Amino acid sequence: MAGPGWLERLRAAGKTALLRDGKRKIHYLFEDGKEMAEEYDVKTGQLVSRKWREKSTLGGSGNWQVEVGEPASPLLGALESELIKESSSNPVFVRKDTLTSFQWRIRNLPYPREVYSVSVEKEQRCCVIRTTNKKYYKKFPIPDLDRYQLPLDAAALSFTHANNTLIITYKKPKEILAAEEELQKELKKIKAANSGDGDCTTQ
Repeated sequence: MAGPGWLERLRAAGKTALLRDGKRKIHYLFEDGKEMAEEYDVKTGQLVSRKWREKSTLGGSGNWQVEVGEPASPLLGALESELIKESSSNPVFVRKDTLTSFQWRIRNLPYPREVYSVSVEKEQRCCVIRTTNKKYYKKFPIPDLDRYQLPLDAAALSFTHANNTLIITYKKPKEILAAEEELQKELKKIKAANSGDGDCTTQ
């Protein structure tokens, strides 16, 4: 299977589990000091969020960078938030996966479906959204494919548009579906602490 290295890294990482609000939260600490936090829906096993954090140049903890799920609201003072408040009409780019696909939603895009084109740039290892009216353009990678060293496949990519939202879907390759199944087996072996039990349980 392609990219066994990433699955081995996940297995080797220090892991902590916590059950709270119907979600299973897993925290990974890698040998290089990087941290990854994931949340799964307990009933469906669906990934709800994934974020990353690296040490800052001074050795302290950096800010969390969201890869999957809603972007975190910056905790700003009242004055600051007034000064740099984002327009509520700006496009909002959010990744929300399903069990079988990677999926991205771009809200606040009111143009009709025929305006958009979504393509794969194999050389640059990214997907590109273009509009014929030149109102929106975005390039974005699929980090999961990079971690498993898998090629991008144009046939796996599709999109739809509804309620001012562009929904882009990339069907997960069989290698990633198999790896995710393996990982879920590993994660179920970690005894999770319940909310209010104090510290998370670590593997």
